[in-house]
Amino acid sequence: MPIQPIVRLGDPRLRMPCAPVADVADPRVADTVRDLADTLAHSRRTTGYGRAIAAPQIGVLERIIFLNVDGETPWPFINPAIVEHSDEVVTVWDGCLSFLSIFCQVPRWAWVRVRYQDLDGAWRETTADGDLSELLQHEIDHLDGILTVDRMTDVTTLVTREEFELRYRAESPYAPARS
Repeated sequence: MPIQPIVRLGDPRLRMPCAPVADVADPRVADTVRDLADTLAHSRRTTGYGRAIAAPQIGVLERIIFLNVDGETPWPFINPAIVEHSDEVVTVWDGCLSFLSIFCQVPRWAWVRVRYQDLDGAWRETTADGDLSELLQHEIDHLDGILTVDRMTDVTTLVTREEFELRYRAESPYAPARS
């Protein structure tokens, strides 16, 4: 499938709650997942960033997210929802493919349990902590029209991509893989 343009900050589609996927077997769902996979891989190749992407980021207002944290393991989530989370909250650096020029610190639950459907329509659950927990919360926020900048702990944590890379990237989930 083709690489799709990424919807940018300011586009009203990023602020719209997404509709649940009614029929996971609909071929359009698999097409959207392929578009997400191709677009994410392209972003990773061209920018060095891209661990996950949500359907509204390519203009599809349905509850679909796609993770590929290591660049090799695709993981689509259809109709994901956080069904349980920790009481503990951690503060993490966060960025977004829709506005890759800025990063900020946001609060996230230390762990989450997410219920979702796979591409066969089977319901599954996964429990995630650390970087994966933060990533799932970020992508599910997209499905609800919530952006990283909405959760910013303090406006003083807002930094440009250049400053983030200089000062904070090495200790973040965005650090380049070490060989």
